[in-house]
Amino acid sequence: MQSIEELIDNNVRWAEKMRKTDPDFFIRLAQQQNPKYFWIGCSDSRVPANQITGLPPGEVFVHRNVANVVQETDFNVLAVLQYAVDVLKVSNVIVCGHYGCGGVRAALENFRHGIIDNWLAPIRSLTRSHKDELAGLHEGAKLDRLCELNVLSQSRHVARTTIVEDAWERGQELAIHSWIYSLDQGILTPLRKPITSPSDIEAG
Repeated sequence: MQSIEELIDNNVRWAEKMRKTDPDFFIRLAQQQNPKYFWIGCSDSRVPANQITGLPPGEVFVHRNVANVVQETDFNVLAVLQYAVDVLKVSNVIVCGHYGCGGVRAALENFRHGIIDNWLAPIRSLTRSHKDELAGLHEGAKLDRLCELNVLSQSRHVARTTIVEDAWERGQELAIHSWIYSLDQGILTPLRKPITSPSDIEAG
């Protein structure tokens, strides 16, 4: 594991490398933030949005939390979503989960984890509403399927926010994507067609 001091040294080397490759890179980056993508992902350190999509700094506006949850009562995610949609005018919202998610696994387990249990309540509810489908799966497949169901559910939550509803109402182009990432393969997979209007929310 690298020391804190090494992280600073890494930063200096990275900045120098970027300036050699593109002398005006940081000047452009400092002048304007104009991403077309807003990423709602898991806090897991193995799922860095820019790196796995091959995009440089400035191209993806990012919000991350445990298990990529979008709760209508979470003013943090709502504030970031509103800034992305109303100010940055992103045209794509990507909700991205990943297989083997520890937060989703905790929601499946039948014991206390602490305050995180309150955060994971919507996923526990999702587990109950899909209990028949999940009951027939072995543990690994059950976790993977719940990770997928969680992404699909959170995408619908995004689509039902007043922020997105208002954007569509005023004719703003906005697509909500439901992706899942495979840690052991490094591959992103769309789980459904993008949601581009209220009529798409329930259609898969």
